[in-house]
Amino acid sequence: MTKWVYGFGEGKAEGKAEMKNLLGGKGANLAEMSNLGLPVPPGFTITTEVCTYFYANGKTYPKELREQVETALRQLEQRIGAKFGDAGNPLLVSVRSGARASMPGMMDTVLNLGLNDATIAGLARRSGDQRFAFDSYRRFIQMYGQVVLGVDHHHFEDLLENTKLDLGVTLDTELTAEQWEEVVAGFKDVVRRELGKPFPQDPQEQLWGAIGAVFGSWMNQRAITYRRLHDIPADWGTAVNVQAMVFGNMGDDCATGVAFTRNPSTGADEFYGEYLVNAQGEDVVAGIRTPQHLTIAGKKTNKSTLPAMEEVMPEVFGDLAKVRETLEQHYRDMQDIEFTVQQGKLYMLQTRTGKRTAAAALKIAVDMAQSGLIDQREAVRRIEPESLDQLLHPTLDPKAPKTVLARGLPASPGAASGVVVFSADEAETRAGRGEAVILVRIETSPEDIHGMHAAKGILTARGGMTSHAAVVARGMGRPCVAGAGDLRIDYRAGTMTVREHTVKVGERITINGSTGEVMLGEVPTIQPELSGDFATLMAWADEARSMGVRANADTPTDAKTARRFGAEGIGLCRTEHMFFDEDRIVAVREMILADDAEGRRKALAKLLPMQRQDFVEIFRIMKGLPVTIRLLDPPLHEFLPKTDAEMAQLVGTTGKDISAIRHRAQALHEANPMLGHRGCRLAITGPEIYEMQARAIFEAAAAVMKETGDGVEPEIMIPLVAIKKELDILKEMIDRLGAEVMKEAGVKVPYLVGTMIELPRAVLRAGEIAETAEFFSFGTNDLTQTCFGLSRDDAGSFLGAYQKAGILEHDPFITIDRDGVGELMKIGAERGRRTRKGLKLGICGEHGGDPASIRFCQEVGLDYVSCSPYRVPIARLAAAQAALSRQPVETTA
Repeated sequence: MTKWVYGFGEGKAEGKAEMKNLLGGKGANLAEMSNLGLPVPPGFTITTEVCTYFYANGKTYPKELREQVETALRQLEQRIGAKFGDAGNPLLVSVRSGARASMPGMMDTVLNLGLNDATIAGLARRSGDQRFAFDSYRRFIQMYGQVVLGVDHHHFEDLLENTKLDLGVTLDTELTAEQWEEVVAGFKDVVRRELGKPFPQDPQEQLWGAIGAVFGSWMNQRAITYRRLHDIPADWGTAVNVQAMVFGNMGDDCATGVAFTRNPSTGADEFYGEYLVNAQGEDVVAGIRTPQHLTIAGKKTNKSTLPAMEEVMPEVFGDLAKVRETLEQHYRDMQDIEFTVQQGKLYMLQTRTGKRTAAAALKIAVDMAQSGLIDQREAVRRIEPESLDQLLHPTLDPKAPKTVLARGLPASPGAASGVVVFSADEAETRAGRGEAVILVRIETSPEDIHGMHAAKGILTARGGMTSHAAVVARGMGRPCVAGAGDLRIDYRAGTMTVREHTVKVGERITINGSTGEVMLGEVPTIQPELSGDFATLMAWADEARSMGVRANADTPTDAKTARRFGAEGIGLCRTEHMFFDEDRIVAVREMILADDAEGRRKALAKLLPMQRQDFVEIFRIMKGLPVTIRLLDPPLHEFLPKTDAEMAQLVGTTGKDISAIRHRAQALHEANPMLGHRGCRLAITGPEIYEMQARAIFEAAAAVMKETGDGVEPEIMIPLVAIKKELDILKEMIDRLGAEVMKEAGVKVPYLVGTMIELPRAVLRAGEIAETAEFFSFGTNDLTQTCFGLSRDDAGSFLGAYQKAGILEHDPFITIDRDGVGELMKIGAERGRRTRKGLKLGICGEHGGDPASIRFCQEVGLDYVSCSPYRVPIARLAAAQAALSRQPVETTA
């Protein structure tokens, strides 16, 4: 019989940390903490396999599940000494989700389950506190009503806010037992009014309703969005954790909190977290009350006047500090922990690997490796390559003038400027139009996930350093300022006001998530310093990887950026980008409009010195590293004048009238230029342009070699080759010109001639093309287009629908399609190297900077990847991880 339920608690468990695929991250770690002897309230986990079964079988459960849950519930009753549904001594439980990948706030939780009109009396009698009992009951009705019954949360919130207004109080803790009893009655009326039936009183009905709601929340919109953003497969499913309740809201010797074993913003080795006295867990993460700091140091750093836990509960804090040390040593990584204090006793409710910023991740990995807790390879594995993007872009200039509007908590570091929006939907809409936006909310909720992802930064009026906004922003790498209490936000008016200043929707602000400052307008930025932990970890990554990393760079500025980020050469220099400069475009147009070869050569003679100087500057910057230069690729009509003014300019330089110019433009028009007269086809019909470019390359190389004494390694790449004869003709021309220039200059320039592999026919004939080509570079942008029969420029209108329908897992223009495009790459690599042993293989499409695609390139056996300059560090780290993926991994426990 399949085991669907696993118990834990009281120093033992049926599961362990390694079983997170089955038990989910939360369930596996509750089991592991139990096995470590930590104070974990007992409970049981319903496995992720039940979730898979649930969706595969019309939202029904395996027939053995109910019996296994009943058995686990009876064992739980024995451990706690209370009975589920008993009016005199009721067992209350929490029901929480727990996927194998952490998805903070994305799925549903229900606390205090088992309360009803009968058991409320038993809870009040057992605790000796009627106020606590009714507070717990109203929380349960509100959570269950929203999560399970589908009653909109604002119905409950409005009733509670109106009650507090009528009573003249501001905090929930100010309500008396009798007042909470009235709120409970009001909440039950809300349920009856909205649903036409009473709030369920049967604890078994409550339990199975909550279990079904947690499984159902796996497919709610916010969870779907989060999975899409973080590449979490839908078929993983979630587990359900049913756990005996412990109460942080029983009085002033009770508390609830969230902590990180290190600072998740900076990575500093300091205990970091927040707690609330007389509260339950959702009060901390929801940002409903402003929480207090765990440590005296944290309180001082954030200039808080509220007492730290270290001051008011020193013994419990000491216990928590020991748990911090135990968990970090055991898991060998920074942990995010949730805890409750009930009547002076500490209970652990969760541990998981903590979300952190890129800077924190680097510091933690480097510190742990240097202390011997992990090795250097594990440190390299720990860093998410995409997260480095946070470190590679500018930060606020400290010398720039700024007008500080408000201050909040520095919840997620980095700086961002953008227009203010007050809803997640508007953030997504405006960002889709290319606008930079700052999402401003009173407090964020999981429903805001899509807007948070679209925004450049997030600002909230409420909440602390462990609120939903802070945790999600840090995980996404978005700057966030939380708890800016001076802000008065009016969603209806579309304004936020701080004293005499009012900022309207659409007006620009800047936030600094490293300092908590909110500033009017846009503040200038400076370039980042890439040293310290970054440099240390990248050096370890470079030792680990076997593939080279080059950059796509068309200008000296790009080349300098590439070198600064550690590029080992240029894998793609697109020469056509050099032709659009104002001082060149006229000569290019003259060449296109010329009537014969002599006229074309005359126009190209004007371009030769400019093109030569381009290459001189790039060769100087690259200092002997290989530079792959792609000869002209796009169709000529792209360079032709579009406006009457541009055509009039050509009249003077070519002597042709406007009607002749228009006629020539029309003659060059193609129905499908992507598959038309472009690439090597231009040089077969009119070789003069490739002759000019080849001469410029060789003359520049010779000049730099003479000037610096350094070697120069040009790799001349011919685009869009489909037939070996095309390459034969053009290579012979390049070799001839190279010999001429070298003879004239008296310098021998080492060079290679190769081709882009970007057409299916070139892949199939790669063996014979390799007889002539000295290297291949996979042009995966065009190879994807020609493999799928897709236009990259037009496919965006329907690729999203394909992903949503499960037809495509990823956008094939972002991550290589392994089954189709990837298969073509394998064929091309194998056939090419069969002909020419040691054939140099690279990739120069956008995929060269995508970590998943880099992993595939390692499997295929490519020598290097090439990507945009700002993605070079990402590619270096991803290439290291791809190499390490074939080596054994250290165990984590």
